[in-house]
Amino acid sequence: MTITLYGIPNCDTVKKARAWLQAKGIDVQFVDFKKGGVPAARLDAWLASVGWETLLNRKGTTWRKLDDDVRAAVVDAASARRLMIEQPSVIKRPVVEWNDARITVGFDAADWAKR
Repeated sequence: MTITLYGIPNCDTVKKARAWLQAKGIDVQFVDFKKGGVPAARLDAWLASVGWETLLNRKGTTWRKLDDDVRAAVVDAASARRLMIEQPSVIKRPVVEWNDARITVGFDAADWAKR
């Protein structure tokens, strides 16, 4: 079973998720979207699957460092998408594309164990 995990390698949550998957013997294709950017087609699939409110990390450092005007301009999926393309670090991590075509955001060991 190979899944695709999108994130940033130095993110603590991504590190925990990758370690958990490795301990379970699950093959993972890792995509570093800080280096390569966010694949627009994948971002559209994530937004359609989980919604922009789930995908946008409003608790993270990148979000908090944005100008108030920039944050206030994020009011819908289109404006969130623009920001996520420009600032991939505002995406909650990790984003995982599972073999069953489901998409999850964040790491929850209990939820993942059910898979």
